[in-house]
Amino acid sequence: MVIDLNSDMGESYGAYIMGADEEVLRWVTSANVACGWHGGDPAVMRQTVERAKELGVRVGAHPSYPDLLGFGRRVMQITRQEARDYILYQIGALRAFAEALGVRLQHVKPHGALYNAAVGDRELSLGIAEGVADAGGDLILVGLPDSELVRAGRELGLRVAREAFGDRAYNEDGTLVSRKIPGSLITAPDTVAERVLGMTRGTVKAITGKEIRIEADTVCLHGDTPGAGGIARRVRERLEAAGVTPRAMGEFVG
Repeated sequence: MVIDLNSDMGESYGAYIMGADEEVLRWVTSANVACGWHGGDPAVMRQTVERAKELGVRVGAHPSYPDLLGFGRRVMQITRQEARDYILYQIGALRAFAEALGVRLQHVKPHGALYNAAVGDRELSLGIAEGVADAGGDLILVGLPDSELVRAGRELGLRVAREAFGDRAYNEDGTLVSRKIPGSLITAPDTVAERVLGMTRGTVKAITGKEIRIEADTVCLHGDTPGAGGIARRVRERLEAAGVTPRAMGEFVG
């Protein structure tokens, strides 16, 4: 059995440091690199891609709404065409650094509010998927299982990866619990590791305690979760001990 472990990276900018990138990069297989609109800047983008290359971690774009002040976690009303252009623009920015460093982009995972809004918004999802298709290169579109985003990707002929979240709580309908609600973020390394192991078997416990079905090709471990480095290490150790091989999604997602 294989599973991809991904993490949001390169979200620092200017004098502001976000996340435990160096620690987490040692344990994941794919890095979602911010493209400057919710976090990241040119120097950080280059450094993150360069470090991922050194560690053998595959690189993908992590585009967002143009919302640096809100860290991309505020919903904006944009058209399908705007979504398409926003995604293409940000992929292009990261691809320039990747190509300069001899790295091929693997995937695209929308960030924050854009990701969550796309779960149930067909027009927004189609715009995002069209932007990924425009960028070419056989990029994989990452989204929540059974979401409009995954459906849009498939309709456009994209490779898609279904994503689960190891350190986030779930509602019974398979959506993520709002970060405003206590218990939405899970920080105990062994608890996260146990949840990820369950995800490889197709289940996860919702915040209500009910066990729900989930299908995942990749599991996200957020780099800005407290103790993120220790969490990522524990997850990797537990997976390998259980005979589950962490592998970049580009190697097995069809």
